[in-house]
Amino acid sequence: MRKRILVMATTLVLILNMAITSLAWAADSASVDTTKANIDTSGVTLSSDNASAIIDGCVFAVGDFERASKGSNKAIADEYRGYAYYIGSKPDTVMYLVTDNDVVVYVDKSAASSAGFDLTKQDDLKALQKYLVVLDTAAGKGNALIPDGAKWHFTDSAEYELDGVVFAFKQETADGSKYNWIVGADGSDVTDFENAHYTRPSFACFGSLVKASDAVIVAQPSWTEQLGSFMATLDWSPLWVTLRTTFTAIIFIFILGLAAAYFCLHRTAKFRNLFDTIFTIPMVLPPTVCGFLLLLALGSNTAVGRFFIDIGFPLIFSWPATVIAAVIVAFPLMYRGALGAFDNLDPNMLDAARTLGWSESKIFFKIMLPLSWSSIAASTVLAFARALGEFGATLFWRAITSGLRAPFPSRFTSSG
Repeated sequence: MRKRILVMATTLVLILNMAITSLAWAADSASVDTTKANIDTSGVTLSSDNASAIIDGCVFAVGDFERASKGSNKAIADEYRGYAYYIGSKPDTVMYLVTDNDVVVYVDKSAASSAGFDLTKQDDLKALQKYLVVLDTAAGKGNALIPDGAKWHFTDSAEYELDGVVFAFKQETADGSKYNWIVGADGSDVTDFENAHYTRPSFACFGSLVKASDAVIVAQPSWTEQLGSFMATLDWSPLWVTLRTTFTAIIFIFILGLAAAYFCLHRTAKFRNLFDTIFTIPMVLPPTVCGFLLLLALGSNTAVGRFFIDIGFPLIFSWPATVIAAVIVAFPLMYRGALGAFDNLDPNMLDAARTLGWSESKIFFKIMLPLSWSSIAASTVLAFARALGEFGATLFWRAITSGLRAPFPSRFTSSG
């Protein structure tokens, strides 16, 4: 009889011990069956900075959300810790480590208690899972996201072992730094293909578990506010430099183009073909070749370049150099348009004006320009567009002469 009582008592103690152990484990770790692909993310209000979120009716919220897309597999303080993510000043009351197959979420016990989160309640776990999916998707910005089929694990323990792999949180090293890391239970490198417990870490995330009433949600701005904010943060200086360069260049292009067209109009066929070829060459040459020819003609080693240097106005790395490049590459368009317009005028009308005693300048301004204005205006617009988009010649000019920059740094920095 005593033996039976002893056996029954021993059995009862074992059962109670197993139950207590099971309850203790349940309080330490939990999981949900739902994967990311099956999560309904509706009802989540996301802050405009993608750092906080709340769910209607949920007592807790997640804020201060941050991602760490890359970790380090090097030794820390002369000791290998695994694949580690540095915590630093990042929030650390709710964190998770992501691999190809698993998401292990750590929740700080004191923060969970203060926020009203219960690790043993499936509804709380699913709400936290929804929070993390929404925040991760919003903050991903093209980086890797939580895999759709990954299994989720939740724990409030600083170390969580899963199939021979340890997920460690808030681990402090000898130098006082804190890390989250993924390492083999035997201390091995789980990112090694030959490791029996091979695991590929994807990224880590950090956040704060707070009461819903304490969450700071910045309202999503309207599209007009977003546009205004975007325009206000733009650096407009390149645009102003470009417009200043182009408007200055088009003045020279307009005058030189009309002058060249008028000059060629009164030349014999032999000389006209020669000058026509010279004036048109920049239109058919690649921009880099134009830049190289400008360098040969106006570089600091040429007579022209040395002259401008001697008078204290070096062309290389100066804003006028960009104007010269724009004039050279866009001039042929203005020249060809103006020449074609002048060629289409009736020569008898011009001769009649001469017989009446009109000077050549009066004929040009009173007859030729007004009758050719539509074609000249079209050529001006084309030349302006070409000068506005000029980049190759200017870039080549600067790149080749980069070794000569030292004497004229202020000139270079002021150019567009």
